[in-house]
This record gives sequence, C-alpha cells and structure tokens, in this order.
Amino acid sequence: MTATEAGPTQRATRSGPWRIRWHGVALVAGLELKQRVRSTKWKWALGVFFLIVGAVTALIISTYNRNNFGGGPGDVVFGVVLFFVLFLGLVVSPTLSATSINGDSNDGTLAPLQVTPLSAADIVVGKLLAAWVASLAFVVVALPFVIWSYIVSEAPVGAVLTTVMVVALELLVVCALGMGWSALTARTSASAVLTYVSVASLTFLTLVFFGLTYALVSDTATVRYYQPNWDEQTGELASPGCTYIESQEQVAHTERTWWLLALNPFVIVADAAPSNQDIVTERYPDQTMLGSIKYAVRGARLGPELVHNYCDTGTGTTPLLPEEQARREQLAGLGAVWPWGLLAHGVLACGALYVAVRRVAVPHGELATGTRIA
Repeated sequence: MTATEAGPTQRATRSGPWRIRWHGVALVAGLELKQRVRSTKWKWALGVFFLIVGAVTALIISTYNRNNFGGGPGDVVFGVVLFFVLFLGLVVSPTLSATSINGDSNDGTLAPLQVTPLSAADIVVGKLLAAWVASLAFVVVALPFVIWSYIVSEAPVGAVLTTVMVVALELLVVCALGMGWSALTARTSASAVLTYVSVASLTFLTLVFFGLTYALVSDTATVRYYQPNWDEQTGELASPGCTYIESQEQVAHTERTWWLLALNPFVIVADAAPSNQDIVTERYPDQTMLGSIKYAVRGARLGPELVHNYCDTGTGTTPLLPEEQARREQLAGLGAVWPWGLLAHGVLACGALYVAVRRVAVPHGELATGTRIA
C-alpha cells in the first residue's frame, strides 16, 4: 500500500516515541548486526580493508627506511597511517547507515518494527548502534597497523588510545548523519549521496572555505623580520647580534575564521593527539606530522604572526625574543581546539537523530506520494 492509495492521514502523536529502553535498542541492533554477519560481502569488505591498510603501512615504512629520513620511519608514519584509517572509515561509514531506514522501508521490513511496542527512538538508536559497531570493526581490523606505526615512531604514550577514541567518535557522527538523511529521503541513492556530501563538506570544503576567506579577513600590517648580520661577499657572520627590517604586508586575521578548521575531522584527530614537547619552552615545537597540524591550527586561532626571528643559526641557543615568548604563552593558553570541533559534530549528530526519530514515529502524518507504509 502506498501513501496515495491510503489517502490523507491524520496527524497524531504516538505515545512515547522518545522513550528509550535498552532491551529494545539491543534487539534492533542485534537484528541489524546478524544481517551483516551473514552477508558474504561484509567479510570480503573487512578483508579488503585489512589488505589495503597493511599495504599502505608497509609502503610508508619502506619508503622512510630507504630514504633514511631522521634515521627511521619517524612520527610521520604514525600520522599518515592514522589519517589513512580515518579516511577509509569516513568512506565506509556512510554505506552502513545511509540506507538503514529508507532501505528497510522500501523492502517492507521497517513497518513490522513500527507496529511493535518498540518506540521510534529504540529503532533509530538501535540501527545507529549497529552501524557504529560495524564501522568500528574496520577500525579494529586496522588497529594492528596503527599500533605497528606507533611502535616505529616516537609518538608519546597514550597517542594510540586517544586518537583511536576520537576516530571512533567521528565515525559515530558520520553514522548519525547517514541515519538522518536515510530518514529524510525516500530513495537510498539520494540518502547515500547526501551523506557523502556532508562528509565531504566537513573534510574538504572546510579547508576550501578557510582558504577562500583569506582575502576577506586580510589587511595591511607592519611585519618585523630579525636576521643575522651576514657578510654578502663571504657569506659569513659579519658581526654578532641581529638586525631587523620592517615591511608593510598583507596579513590574514585567521582568528576570525579558525573555527572552519576546527570542524575538520582530520584536524580534530591531530589536535587531540598528545604532544612530546612544550610549546612555551621550545623554539621549534613538535615537528611531527600531527603536532605540526595541531600548532598550525592553534596559531591560526591566535591570528597573524607579526614578528619573525631568523637569528637562530641552527644551534637552538639563541634566546626567544620577548614577542616570540609572549606569542607562545598566548598560544599555550588558548587550549585545545578539538573539543569545539567534537561539540559541533555532536550537535549535528543529535540534530540528525532528532529528524530520524520524528520520521520513524507513527502515525507519521502526510507522506510523500509513492512512499511505502506497509
């Protein structure tokens, strides 16, 4: 029966659509997971995922060993492998939830759940939990390679636990977004595309928009450069000390647009990773991949740097300028960026779940023409 054949429906509110009971959520999640476990494609997907991550990890470590970058693979390996796992997770997760509701509705398997004592929230949260557990299975498969890359790196203790937990939370957000689009659209292809567009907006468009806003937040400021007194003829130091020059340059006030970067899942993971060094005491703090991203984003939050010191000839013994020290202390006082990003993603996820519960609740109200209800 379709909505057209059934005629106009009366708007009503089902008693307790938001009531969540653990045994109801577990029942729906169990049914969803049993379907996935029985599927042969699911096993093949995990196997292919394992091989891809393993091959990429081996290639990265082999490349670093052959080129002797820093005498070993270094922390870049851990960052690249972690980002690659996050990327694949963001690609796979939409397929696990973007067709969960409208796919069951089209197959006629959603209506039997809706007429049971299960509430709409039980159904939605159960499906979300199943999709999240399925996405975490891919993380578990890749975990040996993440640990391997961590062992050959110099990342601090706790980096694996912290970053993997943040990756898991990001996959939960993506699954929730897919659930919301699945409830809003009747066609599975449309919900899948919209979910991928949402993921692309968070991962790529945030970076694009941040770059495009440079011109909008830029103005002219005085920039000071400190440099050694080099002899132009001999190329050696002509005299101790430093000189400085001032120039009028265009600088971008990224303190107005840094929040665009905070929405990026890769920035959130990098910023959440523990650091080996103290930003206040080190002249060149944390030159690892994740650390460089972390401090670049926090620097963008602080705004343009108007003093550049090139007096350190590589020995690391030149003291910090007062302006440098003040900026580092301000940078350390800003705190982490990733909680803000996770909070924004949590709001998006809660909004998507709210929409999904409202759409799954019965009686639903007016339905689109051709929508199956039984």
